[in-house]
Amino acid sequence: MSEHATPRVNSAILNNYIGRSVRLTCKTLRVNPDVALVEASDGGQITVRMLPDAVMPSQFVEIICQVQDPSTVKMQACINLGDKLDMKLVNDVVELSHDSRFTNMFNY
Repeated sequence: MSEHATPRVNSAILNNYIGRSVRLTCKTLRVNPDVALVEASDGGQITVRMLPDAVMPSQFVEIICQVQDPSTVKMQACINLGDKLDMKLVNDVVELSHDSRFTNMFNY
């Protein structure tokens, strides 16, 4: 099961998952045809290499992506989360899911 896991990450944790698929909940800052700039739940900025003809459907999205390097991901899918989202709460969930006290609850 863990080989298919897509852990939720923020910009600080991204470096631990280079080459792996993750879920990045983020706020859209700027979108160009090939590349988007987003803000992760912890405030860090990340470059997203877009899929051909992909769009960011709302201000907040969850991007399933492959981590290229500590500040760049390659989009695999994009989930619409609407235009209102508590990013502090999202970041708390991300941080807790990587907390050593709870490692037995997650298959990362």
